[in-house]
Parts: sequence; C-alpha cells; structure tokens
Amino acid sequence: MSAVAGVILAGGLARRMGGGDKPLLVLRGEPILAHVITRLAPQCAALVLNANGDPARFAPFGLSVAADSVAGFAGPLAGVLAGMDFAAANWPALDHVLSAPGDTPFLPADLVERLASARAQAGADIAVATSGGRTHHAVALWPVALREDLRHALVIEDVRAVSAYIARRSSVAVSWDDAAGDPFFNVNRPEDLRAGGG
Repeated sequence: MSAVAGVILAGGLARRMGGGDKPLLVLRGEPILAHVITRLAPQCAALVLNANGDPARFAPFGLSVAADSVAGFAGPLAGVLAGMDFAAANWPALDHVLSAPGDTPFLPADLVERLASARAQAGADIAVATSGGRTHHAVALWPVALREDLRHALVIEDVRAVSAYIARRSSVAVSWDDAAGDPFFNVNRPEDLRAGGG
C-alpha cells in the first residue's frame, strides 16, 4: 500500500530503562532504531521519526524528525498526531499513517499489507496489531483524515491512552502468530534488551 507514511514513535521518556533514548540502544550489533527502519522502509512510501528534544542525535539515520505538538510528553497518541501532521504537510498524497514504537525491532514484513487489507475489508477507521492475546495499540494503521479529531481528543479532552482513543472509533484487530517469537517484542527494561539478543 504505497499511500502509507510510517511514523516511528520515539518521543517517550524511557523511565523503565532509566531514561535516555531506547531506540539508540544496541541490539545484535545495531541500534534498535536501525532494525525498525529496516523492517518498515520497504513497507512505507516514507518514514518520519517522532522524537522530542534535539533532533541532531538521530541525524545518522537520515529521517525527518517531528516533535510532539502537544506539550508535556503526552504519550504515543501525541506521536501519532505529529506523524499525521507531518504527513499532511509534506506528503499530501499519503493518506494513511502506520505507527510503530521505536523499540520494536522485529516488526513483521507484512505489517502494512495485512493492516491495510483488514481495515479495508472491515470498513474500519483503524487497524491494530495483536499477538499472543495482547493488543499492541501503538502498532496501528490510521487515516490522516482523523488528525483534527485526534487533536481535539488530546488537547481539549485530555485523552492520553492510545487504547481509549481507538475505542472511540471503528477498529479491526489483526493477529500475528508469535510461535517463533513475538514480532511485536519491545524493549522496555534492560532485561528485555538481553532477551532480544542485545
């Protein structure tokens, strides 16, 4: 689906890792962010990184950086909105945004294809990834057309949970097999980095 912009969510505070940028931690010889880019670049027409603070620290990856427009580290939803806004301003032909956390190095190669297909078949607003009985709300396909509705939810209604916003819209869940390892494994704690082969 060529009309998809990927937004890699890296705007969090990484409290459980003791702070810093989780996507810059090294896993299997490369920064986690490099793994995420490798997985998403073939599936998306363009990529943007949502991150706050000095964007220069991400310069080696060659991605545009879009900071949150909502103050106070409002969470992944603010990152989704930043990605939508960036896509609308820079890639108007891309009418959907795929969101994925910057600490998920093993994303499936058919992520965009399956989410887009399920969303179209269900006639839903949003398609969300699941595996192992868990819903990964930050791994989702969103229409850019929702950005003003999302902005209102964030700024006026103070909605912060991705799951809470998705629950307001029609959505479809798409399940991936995790028998060979969870494709949505993410690095939250130092032990996760070791478990992933870091």
